Amino acid sequence: MNLDVKRPYRKNLMSRGLIYMGGEEQEVTIKDLSISGVLAELKPDQTSRDAKDVFNMLSASTTVDLYLPEIRLAGEVEVVRVDMIDDHILLALEFRNVAYDVDNQLYKRKVYRKNMKAPGRILLDGEYREFTTVNVSVDGLMINLAEFIAVKPGDITVFEFEQLGLDGEIKVIWVERSADAGMTVGLEYVHMERTAIKGIPRFAR
Repeated sequence: MNLDVKRPYRKNLMSRGLIYMGGEEQEVTIKDLSISGVLAELKPDQTSRDAKDVFNMLSASTTVDLYLPEIRLAGEVEVVRVDMIDDHILLALEFRNVAYDVDNQLYKRKVYRKNMKAPGRILLDGEYREFTTVNVSVDGLMINLAEFIAVKPGDITVFEFEQLGLDGEIKVIWVERSADAGMTVGLEYVHMERTAIKGIPRFAR
């Protein structure tokens, strides 16, 4: 039976990127690309592990982060198949929550930003305010608040973000009013170990 009849067009290419799987960043080569996903091969010198090891890494979740700066793609993908061919490990990855960066900002960013919508609290103007994250990185957060509070870049305050077990001091980097009378704020961690946030890859260039 020909299973390729309904398969989206796939373009062969040899582009490199990074995948965050099992708490580790690993290099991959993209073998082909379609509108629904990619076929990625783990870098050969990382394949001392076998397919069983990869399945164990995916036991907690088959959703992983993918970063392809050459193609300007980044975000979450699901591992739908793992193949072992002649000591090469191939991963079939299906797009779940990815962004195509037409302005090529991926090259300008120091680290990867993971899109994540989750609640937290931040102390502003003497009160704890509820916020929702827009994205999260190992350097900081972008958050939305429902009301505008008079803060300015350089202000340092404290926050709590339960989903990632983060709390402590944070610095306001920029502030923008939103159309719904709220605000969006860019925040940078202060006095935190920024490379060890569980579940958030660094993907630094």
